[in-house]
Amino acid sequence: MRVNQTQTKILIALFNARGKTLSGVKISEETGISRVAVWKHIKALKVSGIAIDSHPKGYALTDHEDLLHPFCFGPDLGDRIFHFPEVETTMDTAKTLAREGAPHMSCCVAEHQTRGRGRLNREWVSSRGGLWFTLILKPDLPPPMGYIYNFAASLCLCRTLNRLFDLDTQVKWPNDLMQNGSKLSGLLSEMETQADMIHFLVMGMGININNDPSNAAFQATSIKNILGRSVSRRMVLAEFLTEFTDITREIDIPDIMAQWRKHTSTIGSRVRVETLNTTIEGKAVGVDDSGGLILETDNGQIETVIYGDCFHR
Repeated sequence: MRVNQTQTKILIALFNARGKTLSGVKISEETGISRVAVWKHIKALKVSGIAIDSHPKGYALTDHEDLLHPFCFGPDLGDRIFHFPEVETTMDTAKTLAREGAPHMSCCVAEHQTRGRGRLNREWVSSRGGLWFTLILKPDLPPPMGYIYNFAASLCLCRTLNRLFDLDTQVKWPNDLMQNGSKLSGLLSEMETQADMIHFLVMGMGININNDPSNAAFQATSIKNILGRSVSRRMVLAEFLTEFTDITREIDIPDIMAQWRKHTSTIGSRVRVETLNTTIEGKAVGVDDSGGLILETDNGQIETVIYGDCFHR
């Protein structure tokens, strides 16, 4: 269920109150509906997962800093935010939006995914409290150059989290974010082409923020688990989108890759890389400007791997 126009007006009123209680009368006056209708709409908003406290004197958002609705981001970012309480996957929803004309650098964000997926169609557990979104990119580039957006995104997210929360997050090739050996975020991208150019690229990102992923199949952690407190998901998304927009305004592949290498824990580590057809082990000695992982195998050979699942040994 998406929030309708009247419910959006109610949310804007509550958001502008910055956590203070608004009476039903006040909300009724601001939205032009009856107090009974206010109550019914707030009940529906609660069902959709929005935390609203009801008091004898009125209503208040429990955490107004955590809302991800477009109006919360201001005009520069809000015009390209598409928010959903729940979807199967933001990837599939973003593809539909892209085909319907959503502009470059749009962002499809959901509170919960019922069928979230990662690489090779693995299940991605995406419970409430995490940040689950997909970027819609429409660059004027040929398909072989699309990879640079993956590296730019993981670089920007790494720097954003470290800057905001004083973490030591690092990128694991090709695009996972790790904190002290535990997975904090993952990235998945898919594209559609038109003739010899990218029609659109959708890049899904899942960030464990205020959720608890400790029961997931893979070793994972969240910002809340690390810091011992909840943080603003909106702040993370806004800071990331701003930095990612800046770094990709004019694509400079050597510069992006050079910056990415400064934030990776993969180079210098002994790794195992699994592809669909083979497994390669060795020491990661570099990542070239095309995104390939350069390995020195045990027999001294140098091999470059362009895709696969990487495990640090």
